[in-house]
Amino acid sequence: MQSYSGVGVSPGRIIGTVRQMPRPVSEPPVGQSRPASTTADEAVAALRAAASSVQAELKRRAEVAQGNAKAVLEATAQMAVDPMLLKSAVKLINGGATAERAVWDASASVAEMLHNLGGYMADRATDVLDVRARLVAELRGVPAPGIPQSDVPFVLVGEDLAPADTATLDPAKILALVTSGGGPQSHTAIIARALGLPAVVAAVGVDALVDGAVVYVDGAAGTVHVGPTADQVAAAQAWTAAAATLTVFDGDGRLADGHRVPLLANVGGAKDAVAAAAAGAQGVGLLRTEFCFLGRDLEPSAEDQIAAYRGVFEAFAGKKVVVRTLDAGADKPLPFLTDASEPNPALGVRGYRTDWTSPGVLERQLAAIAAAAEGTTADVWVMAPMIATVDEAAHFAAMCSAAGLTTPGVMVEVPSAALTSASILGEVAFASLGTNDLTQYAMAADRQLGPLAALNSPWQPAVLMLIGLTVAGSVAEGNGKPVGVCGEAAADPALAVVLAGLGVSTLSMTPRALAAVATVLRSVSLDEAKELARLALAAPSATQARAQVRAGLPILDALGL
Repeated sequence: MQSYSGVGVSPGRIIGTVRQMPRPVSEPPVGQSRPASTTADEAVAALRAAASSVQAELKRRAEVAQGNAKAVLEATAQMAVDPMLLKSAVKLINGGATAERAVWDASASVAEMLHNLGGYMADRATDVLDVRARLVAELRGVPAPGIPQSDVPFVLVGEDLAPADTATLDPAKILALVTSGGGPQSHTAIIARALGLPAVVAAVGVDALVDGAVVYVDGAAGTVHVGPTADQVAAAQAWTAAAATLTVFDGDGRLADGHRVPLLANVGGAKDAVAAAAAGAQGVGLLRTEFCFLGRDLEPSAEDQIAAYRGVFEAFAGKKVVVRTLDAGADKPLPFLTDASEPNPALGVRGYRTDWTSPGVLERQLAAIAAAAEGTTADVWVMAPMIATVDEAAHFAAMCSAAGLTTPGVMVEVPSAALTSASILGEVAFASLGTNDLTQYAMAADRQLGPLAALNSPWQPAVLMLIGLTVAGSVAEGNGKPVGVCGEAAADPALAVVLAGLGVSTLSMTPRALAAVATVLRSVSLDEAKELARLALAAPSATQARAQVRAGLPILDALGL
């Protein structure tokens, strides 16, 4: 049997026929020169018109998208009219190149620059190449690349999906996602989890699968098999039956012995919050405030911010809502706040650090959050991203106090914050672990790169040790201040058990993961969770840590998780 192995990023056992992503837009002939009948001004005008058209189409998609998808589309729309990209292309047109060739070469240069920067900016290189294909297609008057059309549901296979494609996937048509590239925190992985689609990434060789091939995809094991066996057919049928029982969360996150582990939701705006509340989330563990800022050339007004935040607070009346202040920079550049020319943006001015270079924006955001909370019954907590030192935590807590916000906290995503958590928690009321970035920084592994997918796993013992140290810092601080997890790790039912065993107080995730995580948590006691956490910490590798924990949780295989 022909089979492929990758990284399972979203569970599920599916049998379906393959549809490959269409072949990419072909490169214009090298050295293609502008015909004498077309002036440079005409070519530049055509390019600018194409850029405006592509931006408008992506904005149109963003208007009907929600959460992560909306933010991704808005960021990609901005890239379509990126001044650096267009300026480079115009220069090539003035040198005699066609608009197609000019934008192709200019995009390649920008993408290479971003890729070499590493970190988050390497992911922006993918956005640039996606935009390039759309611009060239627009200039040629042909359809832009995208998800293939089909009258029947299918398994989508490709090298990787562009952000604009992952953001508009139709789960009614896509049975599962399989890519040869990407990593566990790529756009493809994050959107697959949000939509509840079984997905395998970094599966080398799947590009060779032909349309119409019947495959068995196991999103938990990270495997793809061509020509399913009778046992695999039965496993897929069992998964379909089991999945029907994992769609409802009763709003009570707890272990088998009654130990409480509240399950919260990660949201990007009011629509997300309403859906999360309907899914039973016990609160919001991460409100990404970027949704109010992305796609703007100027800082949003206080009125705009207040209206946006209040919609979330009202959806969770009487419950906790943890607001993350603006996490701009790196893969979320804002023209009025960040410097796109930084040599290494992932390690640059981002998150809380933007207050150093653009003082006032954070202060005004905190005032807007406080104003939005007035008149609502939500229990509003506020945390800053990219806190690395005790002084930073103290300064942020003082800013919150000045704004009238009484529950300040920090994101622990920089290893130094985990190592000094006892001192940091002496200055704030809580901490929340951002496992996506914590893993990337701890392992020095770009979370978007397929070849580094094994390193970039939250199952890495070193990452689990940093999580344990953060919790231990809370205990050492003297009053057991809460430490939650709002990174993608919380949505993995097996890892959720380990996190509970490490002493994490709350878990926040995509709403689709709530029922599955709750079901698995209720299968173990706190003592059992602690023993599984001990096994994971003692394992010599991420692979062995995951295998040992899963062996101790037979419910996972029974449910296909």
